[in-house]
Amino acid sequence: MADDKSGRDKQARDEDRRQREREIAAAVERGDEPEPEVDTSELAYFETELEPLTFPATAAEIVAAVGDREIESTVGTYRVADLLPAVDWERFDSPDEVRVRIQRPTIAAAMKRIVEASDPLPNEELGRSQRDAYERTFEALKAIDADDEDEGIRVVADWIVERIREKEAIPGSRDVRRRAAEFCRSNGYEIRNDEWLGV
Repeated sequence: MADDKSGRDKQARDEDRRQREREIAAAVERGDEPEPEVDTSELAYFETELEPLTFPATAAEIVAAVGDREIESTVGTYRVADLLPAVDWERFDSPDEVRVRIQRPTIAAAMKRIVEASDPLPNEELGRSQRDAYERTFEALKAIDADDEDEGIRVVADWIVERIREKEAIPGSRDVRRRAAEFCRSNGYEIRNDEWLGV
C-alpha cells in the first residue's frame, strides 16, 4: 500500500474496523454482565430491517431510516431514535454493531444524551476509548442492583451532560467513575477498590 494520505486513511479505517470487531467479540464473550434487556429474537428481526442500508452507516442515517421502529425491552418500549444520536460522526460498520448498541436501551439512551450534548463543542471530541469507559461505568452501575430502575445511570448521565454544558468540556472517564462510585456509596452499595468503580 502506498504511503500517502489515501493509504494512511485506509489503514486508519481498517484499524478502527478491527477494533470495533474486537469490542463486539469481547462484549459477546463477557459472561459476568447482566442479560441484555432486549430479547435476541427482537434484535435479530431488527437487524433484518437494517439490511437495506449500506454499511458503514452513520447514526444519523440509521435514525433517518428506522428511527420510528420500536424496540421492546424488559424495561419498556423504545424507539430507535431514542437510543441512537442523530449525528454524522458516529459510524457503525455493520448491523451487528447497531444491535450491540441497542441491546441495553438504558445505557444506549444515556450515551445518546451525552453524544448529543458533546456534539456542538468546538474543540472537544468524545473519543472511542472515552466512550467505551463511559459505557463500562454504566454497565457497572446496571450490575450493582438490577431493581433500582437504573437510577445510577440517570444520575451519572445527568452529571456528565451538566458538566459538558457548564464547562464546555467532556469530563474524563476517571471523573465519571468517581461520580458513579460516590452515587453507589451514598446509596449503600459497597464498592471494592479492585472493581471498575473503585477509584
